[in-house]
Amino acid sequence: MPDRRPPRVTAPLALYRQGLVALSPFARALLRQRASRGKENRERLAERRGLASAERPDGPLVWLHGASVGEFNALLPLIQRLTARGYWALCTTGTVTSAAVAARRLPEGAIHQFLPLDVPAYVDRFLAHWRPDLALFAESEIWPNLLRGARSLGAPVVLVNGRMSERSFARWRRARRTIGALLDHFDLCLAQSDRDAARFADLGAARVECVGNLKFDAEPPPADPAALARMTLTVKGRPVLVAASTHPGEEAGVARAHAVARAHAPNLLTILAPRHPEAGAAAMDAAALHGLSAARRSEGAELARDTEFYVADTIGELGLFYRLADVAFIGGSLARHGGQNPIEPARLGAPILHGPHVHNFADIYAALDRAEGAATVRDADALGATAARILLDGKARAAMAKAATETCARLGGAADRTMAAIEPYLVQMRLGVA
Repeated sequence: MPDRRPPRVTAPLALYRQGLVALSPFARALLRQRASRGKENRERLAERRGLASAERPDGPLVWLHGASVGEFNALLPLIQRLTARGYWALCTTGTVTSAAVAARRLPEGAIHQFLPLDVPAYVDRFLAHWRPDLALFAESEIWPNLLRGARSLGAPVVLVNGRMSERSFARWRRARRTIGALLDHFDLCLAQSDRDAARFADLGAARVECVGNLKFDAEPPPADPAALARMTLTVKGRPVLVAASTHPGEEAGVARAHAVARAHAPNLLTILAPRHPEAGAAAMDAAALHGLSAARRSEGAELARDTEFYVADTIGELGLFYRLADVAFIGGSLARHGGQNPIEPARLGAPILHGPHVHNFADIYAALDRAEGAATVRDADALGATAARILLDGKARAAMAKAATETCARLGGAADRTMAAIEPYLVQMRLGVA
């Protein structure tokens, strides 16, 4: 194994640490306020202060952190492989939604905790309890105090499924010494693409490898078999457009798209699953504006034969709705958010539609577009017209679906390559070498 170079401390990092020490007395109030708005799990606030709600198991333990649902799902193939080999997996996330998904999907041998706030005292408390033997941070999770604490334990620290957006790269290039000091904490950076790898190397990462995107290896989200059978029977014979992970403002666009598409497909059903469940009310208002027969799942409304617009504002059910989709529109792409992950519906055989703003997943959308498994729409009217065209052309729809699933299959294998890259650290753990 190469020698570890000592991490540097820059003035901004020192100020960041001192600032969080000074603000730590107000952290409890902040957490309570967030809990009152549904942004935190009230019963588990202590975990956000580094207080564990579970015992550390005996034996080698790998800590894997992913910020939210997407990052957690990307880590699942690694968690499954690690626990199958007898390693304990501590999985941390930072959102209520990701915790709910983890509760359903984590295998035996894995433990979920909320990530502590990056307050030095909370970080020290968390690490003193869990004492991970290896730390894996997903994508772009770079918390200075957590990284510093993990490295101080002597545990190897690896960035997995690493990505660096064009916007972040441009910003960090103006603060090279600081990002270089942060990247010093990583023993290894495993990037999603050659472009990401080049950006990490340019910013000062010592060891960088491109292994591909873990999200292509993640299993599609599950669906409740009874609910799927019931809904499949309800929608039989109807064209179904699923608009998933929409962001504020896109709910109105999807309602408009439905109004455009139903002129050609009068029996159309649109299922809208917003990124954040609290957007369900806005989605219902948008449907009412266009005179659509709408129902809201969070209020207990079942999907019926005469429902035109079904607002699926619940947590952890995308797997159900993707399996009903004849066409899937992926949100965050008409809004200037940067797009959401299209891999799950593509793997489940849905042709993909997306807006022009997909820089968060640029390589994935580019691959799907090149293969003609996905298509770009510029606005709500184009979304409605394009969806109607695909829904009414079974041959074109089947070709798009085939291209989408084959593209995802071709780009898989990152989980095996990631496991091979971290194998030396796993061997060290088994031998008890610090």
